[in-house]
This record gives sequence, C-alpha cells and structure tokens, in this order.
Amino acid sequence: MTNQNQELLLRVEHLCQYFKAGNFVTKAVDDVSFDIRKGEVFGLVGESGCGKTTTGRSIIGLYNITSGNIYFKGIRIAAGVQSYRDELKKTKDPARISELKALIKTAQKEKKNCDREYAAKRREELEAEYGPKIKAASGEEKARLEARYKDELRKAGKSRLVTRIQMIFQDPIASLDPRMTVREIISEGLVIQGERDKKVIDEKVYEMLELVGLVREHASRYPHEFSGGQRQRIGVARSIIMNPELIIADEPVSALDVSVQAQVINLLNELRERLGLTILFIAHDLSVVKYFSDRIGVMYYGKMVELADSDELFAHPLHPYTRSLLSAIPLPDPVYERQRRRITYNPLAEHDYTVDQPSFREVRPGHFVQCNEAEYQKILAELSAK
Repeated sequence: MTNQNQELLLRVEHLCQYFKAGNFVTKAVDDVSFDIRKGEVFGLVGESGCGKTTTGRSIIGLYNITSGNIYFKGIRIAAGVQSYRDELKKTKDPARISELKALIKTAQKEKKNCDREYAAKRREELEAEYGPKIKAASGEEKARLEARYKDELRKAGKSRLVTRIQMIFQDPIASLDPRMTVREIISEGLVIQGERDKKVIDEKVYEMLELVGLVREHASRYPHEFSGGQRQRIGVARSIIMNPELIIADEPVSALDVSVQAQVINLLNELRERLGLTILFIAHDLSVVKYFSDRIGVMYYGKMVELADSDELFAHPLHPYTRSLLSAIPLPDPVYERQRRRITYNPLAEHDYTVDQPSFREVRPGHFVQCNEAEYQKILAELSAK
C-alpha cells in the first residue's frame, strides 16, 4: 500500500490526447487524472488500444498534449493549449478571448521555464547536501568535495527536467538502432548531455551492463546478436544510465517468453530497491501487474474507469469493466477453469448516461470509480452491505 506521506513525484491532471485526421478526431486519452508518489510502482492496465501507451508517451513529452497539465516534482512539464486554441476559433466573447489568450501564454511560459526552475531547485538541493559537508571537511577531503560540488552544479545547469524521466519501450528490437553497438545505444543519453570523456562513458556503460545481468564483452556487439530478453535488458540499461527518478515501462515483458518475463520483472524489482526508482508500469497482463504494482489504474477507451491499491482492486472490483478484466485471468487449475465464468462488459447495457454524465469519484479512501450519481449511490449501498 502506498504511503500518503511520500513525496508526490508525478501529477497528471485532466490529460487529453486527441489525434486529428481531416475532420475525424480520435480521443486516444480523454480526461485522465492520477498521481504517482516517490518510490511506488503505479500499474496502468486495459485492453489494447485503450490509451495506456499514449498516456506514457504524453508524460515523457513524445506528444504535445491536447489539454490538461502534467507536473513532475511540482514543476509543470506539459500544458495542453490545443483545446484553448480550438475554443478561441469558435468564441466571439471578447472577455473569453482575452482569458484564453492569457491561459495559452501562461502555459507556454511555464513549459519554457521548467528547465530553469528545475536547475534552481537542484542547486538548492546540492547546496543543502554539500554545504555542511564542505564546511566540516578540511585538506584533501574538502578539495574533493568542492570539486564534486562544482561538477554537480555544472550538470544541474545543463540537464533538462524531462531527462529525469526515462522510458523502456515495448518492442525490444524496434527500439534499438541496429547500426549502433550496445555501447553507443546505452551511452547515447550521456553523450547528448555533453559527456565527452570516453573512459567515463565506458565505465558507466560497463556498470549498467553488469547491473542488468549482462557482461562487459556485450558492449561491442550489435542488437541482432542478442535474444529478446537480453535486448530488453539493454533497453533497461539505457534508461537507468541517466539516473532517472521515474521510469515509464511500456509493456516491457509482453514480447517475451513467460520464463524471461519473470527475469525482467525481478530485475526491475531489484533496480527499484537498489536505485530508489519510481515506476509507471504499463501492461495488459493483470497477474503481472498485481505482483509488481502498489496501485493500479484501469483504462477503457481512453478513460480511467477505476483506480485503487492493488490488493483492494482485486478484492473489491467495482466498475463492470474491471470485473470483466479480472474474470478473464486464466489460472493453471483445471477445476477452476471449468467453473470460471467470463463476465462480458457491454457499456451500452451497463450504463445510462443520457441524463447524468459520469465523473471520477472516490467511493472509499484511495478507491476511485468512474460513475454517475445513481451508480455512485448503488456502489455505496453495495459496500455498506459487505
């Protein structure tokens, strides 16, 4: 269970990601909100095409979001202004026009200054960390600490906030450049950030390879020389070399054999403990998500329909779609499988939203469900009867 006193690392507010093709609009992600606390694993589940991967890609900045806000370490890293622009084209109210223009200007300014704000925040953290140590030290130790402090300040001034978020992609072969060696793939982030010392780069690459269960000799090889599990380990090494605080793992085990899946999940668990990582774990295998995640969000057709602690969600699924998903989990038990009844989810039959539209409501502490007022009262009655 997540500790509510933990630092809030990522906050996603009313995220919308729409894609236009002519006059047709696809609402890939539609009004999704959640937060992730430092050190936890947040699982995002749902069927293929429900918007899980699009959510992850929007957070890391691969897409310009349509509307909503994304905050990382309290700093706004993404602000959707497309919805403001669309409204600006339609409205004729002078007051609303001025308001929309101000909103667009503020959002663009905050996004532009997020790296500067992060650098200032990082300098304060370094001062608090190194200041007392340098004051208490003397001689060679003091000189060493001062040199390290200056180096960290230099890096803080150059680094971008988004580099504190890294992504592990779903397809381990498609995400690795076949013309680059493993050394070049893993070290690319360091090179982009301005590291030029070949010895430092090599040592860091070797350290990452050994951390993910590979050996130094693999650094000179190409991606096609590895198995699927080894390629995914290379992808993991590439993501952690930047010393991130948040990793977005986009279905990192879906393309792997079952035995290799367990190895990669256990590797992520070890790295989480050793490096203090926070993970957004995207998957459609609910068994894996339950084992690995502290909290789980369930998505359907671009919307978040339920969010709760892992044990709570599996013990008390409240949304009909969540119940349908859980009923589809197979178990290696022939007696159970003969008796298992698959629940079919038909949104037209399950919900009547013609008058009262649904919203995301907290039905018990930490447990949220997408429902309207009538459904909310029904859920409360169901919970009180238990």
